[in-house]
Amino acid sequence: MIKVIGIDPGLAATGIGIVRGMESKVDGFSYGSINTSKNISLPTRLDQIFSKLILILKDEKPDLMVVEDVFSMEKYPKSGIMLGKVSGIVLLAGCRADVPSIEVSAREAKQILTGNGNASKIQLEKSVRHLVSLTTPIRPYHASDALSLALIGLFRYKKCIGQSLRGKAEHP
Repeated sequence: MIKVIGIDPGLAATGIGIVRGMESKVDGFSYGSINTSKNISLPTRLDQIFSKLILILKDEKPDLMVVEDVFSMEKYPKSGIMLGKVSGIVLLAGCRADVPSIEVSAREAKQILTGNGNASKIQLEKSVRHLVSLTTPIRPYHASDALSLALIGLFRYKKCIGQSLRGKAEHP
């Protein structure tokens, strides 16, 4: 059985989704988020995300971590920079926990799971819910997004592990 963790980086809320199974069969899943307060400093918030994620990775021992690739809109460059900082500590946590990691864009995740790269968060959440046979809505949406990434990692595990291991060989 394969275990994949999906991470949707965010400073206020970093989504976490974990799936267990083989290829397209999901045998179990869990989800949640790591939340930080806007009333504390940026370094402290990043440290909280990193520390909590390290604990999750060490407890869960996933076979693969799939992180949403950071994007930046020209209109909001500071948001992209902030997401980059969070994404960096997420990738570092994966490296420190010795978990192979790959990045998948939100558009690619939506395309794979809904058939539409421009799908709404609601459409993606409904697709994720269907794939894990859950009738109640998955909230927060960060957790649903993370679960979508974990599902993609499960579906593509063999291909993803090859990419991840090649990346390690190229960047010792």
